[in-house]
Amino acid sequence: MVVLAAGKGKRLKSKLPKVLHSVCGRPALWHVLQAARKVRPNRLIIVVSHGRDEVEEAVRSWNVRPAPAFVDQGEPLGTGHAVLVAERAVGNAAEVVVVPGDNPLITGDMLAAILRTHRRRKATATVQTAELPDPKGYGRVIRDGAEFIRIAEERDATTAERRIREISTCVYAFSRPALFQVLPTVGTDNVQHEYYLPDVIGILVDKGEPVAAEPADFDGTPSIDINTRAGLADIAAAMRRRINAAHMENGVTMIDPAQTYIDIDVKIGPDTVIYPLTFLEGSTGIGADCVIGPSVGMLDTTVGDGSEVWFSVVLGSRLGKSVSVGPFARLRPGTVLKDGAKAGGFVDIKASVIGEGSKVPHLSYVGDTTIGRNVNVGAGTVTVNFDGYEKHRTIIEDEARIGSDNMLVAPIRIGKGAVTGAGSVLTENVPAGALAVERGEQQNIRGYRKRKDAERAAKGAGKVKAAKRKGKPNGGAR
Repeated sequence: MVVLAAGKGKRLKSKLPKVLHSVCGRPALWHVLQAARKVRPNRLIIVVSHGRDEVEEAVRSWNVRPAPAFVDQGEPLGTGHAVLVAERAVGNAAEVVVVPGDNPLITGDMLAAILRTHRRRKATATVQTAELPDPKGYGRVIRDGAEFIRIAEERDATTAERRIREISTCVYAFSRPALFQVLPTVGTDNVQHEYYLPDVIGILVDKGEPVAAEPADFDGTPSIDINTRAGLADIAAAMRRRINAAHMENGVTMIDPAQTYIDIDVKIGPDTVIYPLTFLEGSTGIGADCVIGPSVGMLDTTVGDGSEVWFSVVLGSRLGKSVSVGPFARLRPGTVLKDGAKAGGFVDIKASVIGEGSKVPHLSYVGDTTIGRNVNVGAGTVTVNFDGYEKHRTIIEDEARIGSDNMLVAPIRIGKGAVTGAGSVLTENVPAGALAVERGEQQNIRGYRKRKDAERAAKGAGKVKAAKRKGKPNGGAR
């Protein structure tokens, strides 16, 4: 199999190679190689040019099998030239499948279908085709009735040919000897002065070789290749529809799939409900019977069965079973909420472990902290983890009760079952079962309210008298 990954993607206006643009959490080329893997090619050749080092590094990090061979096209002179430079790497394979690296909507089933047709029809070449609502930018399939004739690239097509909606997807199956016999005869007499791979099809037809076509369904998306930012958005939307449909087929409820954004590697258990404006990204895994959303952003996070997360951002965290998060919480990387734990409204947690059944209900910051079982953290509490130079840890042992508006200045340990008074700034360890209170001495001034009310009333009466005198001639003298 030859994968064409040398395109620069000028219309994307990006420094990133075209095939490395992300679609639902993975680069376009990754999706293509996953499809290729399902037909088990004996050899996998990737033709590179622009951004070669980046492309090769990315592909190697994916541990693709079989391990691909990379062929540098050098100066890109068209798709025909790209396949021609791969001839030596192809070796003596009987068949060659050519796939564009910027079409992430290709599936393994599509590739299997084109190979079946190619073999059943004993074709010299088989072309994958599709009907698009707007075929602009794609080579049109020219037929005489049902008979396949050639592919007309849009820039070279006539006005009538441009009205044809059936296009070539640039996925082909070839007989190897015929392919490399014809490729050297392809010329550059076209608008772009490039060697077009589709021209091979026309030459084979003229020679009387059997050429077949295999239609593919791309879910009605306007674009199938990443050539523009708009096309990238169209492809991502089509991929999301596939992803969401697969999750729903597996027992996940989505209140509004059109407003639910799930990456390709995300796993979700049955009977989980996903509300709108939820973004599940990276390697996130959601258990069964969960409620996620609305308005949740989650990245590289695991969530146990029966948990609920709503109106919150959760990054690089691990949530146990029956955990509650939100609204308006932020869990940052390294956060662990064990079974039955809670992170409530306007809570920010970073690099901390919240033990089983423990609660941080509202308006708190917990950083670099280990909290034991069945601890309650009062509103407005902060674990003061940074001294201006280094981070320090706070440890709160099982069944402690932390009062509201506490400042726990790390490093500090609150013992098992200890209690801290509201409004305390604690800088020393608290023994197990002890009460820790740190406040200025309270003073009660008796009669204060009565005196203040009287002073206020007298002041107001004086202002009224002054205003009356001011309103009469000579200050009211007769």
